[in-house]
Amino acid sequence: MSGIGDLTDEELVLLSKNGSLDAFNRLVERHQSAVYAVTYRLLGERTAAEDATQETFIAAFRALHGFRSGSVRAWLLRIAANQAKDQLRARRRRPALSLEAQTSAAERTRTDTVAEDPVTAAEQRARRSALQQALLELPFEQRAVVVLIDVQGYGYEEASRVLGEPVGTVKSRLFRARRRLRELLLAQAELFGLEERREGRGTV
Repeated sequence: MSGIGDLTDEELVLLSKNGSLDAFNRLVERHQSAVYAVTYRLLGERTAAEDATQETFIAAFRALHGFRSGSVRAWLLRIAANQAKDQLRARRRRPALSLEAQTSAAERTRTDTVAEDPVTAAEQRARRSALQQALLELPFEQRAVVVLIDVQGYGYEEASRVLGEPVGTVKSRLFRARRRLRELLLAQAELFGLEERREGRGTV
C-alpha cells in the first residue's frame, strides 16, 4: 500500500482540506525549498526569506478551501511572491543589505573550499553580492520574473500562473529586466570580466 509521500499534490491538498495535518506537512516538505529559494531572491535576506516562507505556508493552510485546481506549486509560489511583496512594502524605507552581509559562515566556508584560493573566493563572493544587489535594484514585478525564469528555471507558462499575469506581460517584463540588469552589471564590468566586451562596443 502506498504511503502519504506517494500521493500527488492534489491528493495531499484534498486530505489537508479534510483535516489531515500529515498531508499538509508533506506538502510543506515537498515545496519549502522552492518557496524559500524564490523568497530569498526576492528579498535578499535569509531571515526575511525564512519568515516569508513560514508565512507562505500559514497563509496557504488558511486558504486551502479556496484552492480548486491547477498547479499546487504555482499556487504556493504566488502566495510566496505576495508575502515577499508585503515584506518589502513594510521595510521599503530601510536599505537592502548586501548579499555579502547576509551570507552565512557555512556558505562562505563552502565557497572557499571549492575555490581553494582566498582571492578567487573573495571575487566569487563579490560577484554574487553584485548580482544580488543588481537584482534588488529592479522593480518588484521585473525582479519576480527574473527570479522565476532565469534563476529558478520555470517556463513562461508557469511563471504566468504564479504571477497571475498573461504570458505576454511576463515576456515583456523579462525583456526589460534583462536589459536593466545588463546596464547595472556593465557598471561593474571589471568584476565580471566584461571590460573588453564593453570597450569593443565603443562604450565609455
